[in-house]
Amino acid sequence: MILLPLIGAATVVDRVTFALAASVVIIGALGVVTSRNPVHAALMLVMTLFGVAVLFIAQGAHFLAAVQVIVYAGAIVVLFLFVIMFLGVDREENIGEEPLRFQRPLAAVLVLLTSAGLLLVGVNARWAVGAHSVAGPATGQPGGDVAALGRSVFTTYLFPFEATAALLVIAVVGAVVLARRPSGQPPGPEADPSAGGAPGDPGDADEVAR
Repeated sequence: MILLPLIGAATVVDRVTFALAASVVIIGALGVVTSRNPVHAALMLVMTLFGVAVLFIAQGAHFLAAVQVIVYAGAIVVLFLFVIMFLGVDREENIGEEPLRFQRPLAAVLVLLTSAGLLLVGVNARWAVGAHSVAGPATGQPGGDVAALGRSVFTTYLFPFEATAALLVIAVVGAVVLARRPSGQPPGPEADPSAGGAPGDPGDADEVAR
């Protein structure tokens, strides 16, 4: 087995760090899918991302760990919270009602299929880690791993990178469109004639004078 020498070379600190970080990731992921409050789910996502960043550091991928914290745990989650607050869904939802039929059985089937696929992939240790390097050797490149990653992002993977940026912009625009008040919506209670007249009505002054 390929992973046996790596497991044997791991120190006690490495094993404890991996166990703690993996526990944080699993607990945070469970909190994301079980929290009824969307804000709490977003905060649990932050905890999951921090656990993944620790796992990146344990693998020596310090740049990815920094990106994980700065971009995902910072900017992306802030964007999620902005959309949640903007749409006014920062409250507990009624999960007893099911707006889409058969979504829960379908979700259960997809979870079982995904779990079975992960178990089948994990049977062979060669599949679990994938290729050691896709864009070239991890070490020995001019400029270091940061320069190599920059060349890959802006050359080989330029289209997926720009497509991701466009999707984020579309998500923000969609949130703004969904949160707009329809033009035919009636005014608020402060301008409701049945509530005793509009603000500044002379009748209000007479009532106060009495």
